[in-house]
Amino acid sequence: MDKSFEIFLACAPGLEPVLVAEAKSLGFGPLKPEQGGVSFQGGWPEVARANLELRGAARVLARIGGFPAVHLAQLDKRARKFPWGDILRADVPVKVEALSRKSKIYHAGAAKQRIERAITEELGAPLAEDGVRILARIEDNIVSFSVDTSGQPLHRRGLKQAVSKAPMRETLASLFLRACGYDGSEPVLDPMCGSGTFPIEAAEIAAGLLPGRARAFDFERLAVFAPADLTGLKRQKPLRAPTSLYYGSDRDAGAIRFATENAARAGVTDWTRFDCRPVSELERPDGPPGLVMVNPPYGARIGEKGPLHALHASLGSVLKERFAGWRVGIITTEPGLAKATGLRFLPTGAPVAHGSLKVKLYRTEPL
Repeated sequence: MDKSFEIFLACAPGLEPVLVAEAKSLGFGPLKPEQGGVSFQGGWPEVARANLELRGAARVLARIGGFPAVHLAQLDKRARKFPWGDILRADVPVKVEALSRKSKIYHAGAAKQRIERAITEELGAPLAEDGVRILARIEDNIVSFSVDTSGQPLHRRGLKQAVSKAPMRETLASLFLRACGYDGSEPVLDPMCGSGTFPIEAAEIAAGLLPGRARAFDFERLAVFAPADLTGLKRQKPLRAPTSLYYGSDRDAGAIRFATENAARAGVTDWTRFDCRPVSELERPDGPPGLVMVNPPYGARIGEKGPLHALHASLGSVLKERFAGWRVGIITTEPGLAKATGLRFLPTGAPVAHGSLKVKLYRTEPL
């Protein structure tokens, strides 16, 4: 439990700097940005805490070691001597995935078979599709092993059961909120909220609720963990009562029903408000200004782009007319759709992978 090793926090490419900021705020580090994530040195307690507490990480990988190998026989011999029993349990199935580049062992499928055989014959653990994932990377003739300690992707928090069209993953939503300067101390409003991801995420952040409080992780199936290790780490109740409210509206009554149900499961009903209305009927909530956060349709997801220019223009007009002092964050694949709002945006960052699409976050100063 005390051994230090490299821990890799995976995230959508383009959002690495935002994940660095979140991980730093939670005391992880020193942090090293990499393509598609962030790494740091730590131990198994940090693995558990990262899975439970980080809102923006997609997975947490533990890089557990490796060795040089230039041919399959050498790989087989050294994989059999690798201390799998220090990490894995013989009664828990595993799943091996292998990747090879710039190496004399070029056949990833053959490498995968050798590693699987080493684990099953030396440790006794069975193979299964739902097993703990062992990731083998062979690069420049060096074999490196990682364990996926998360299991299911971390956006699957076990609370959002009702989903509308084209949902935003919670992990992405949290990082986009942070990129807009949200810290839990101001209201958030999403005028096209779908199943409620942004308002619910904002409310959870404000309440100090752990994102991983209602789900299991694959680190719980490893030999390095006992159930007692998690005692006190998971907390179900809010740390604090939010001082703001979090609003969502949508013209789809079914989406509002989903959002309301999801908020109840997340335990944030007291701080969220959802209603069914089109953008043209959007009203500014009472109280101080905050953040309008919206992931509008962008053609590639739901419909054609043509009519969406009018929708974005209407959104921009309503925000300029009724939301003085509020900041705006809009996520879209199309610069033309952002431009159609007529809002003045700050310089954009790198494009972000959102499924098969590339999106950008467009942010404003207070209107």
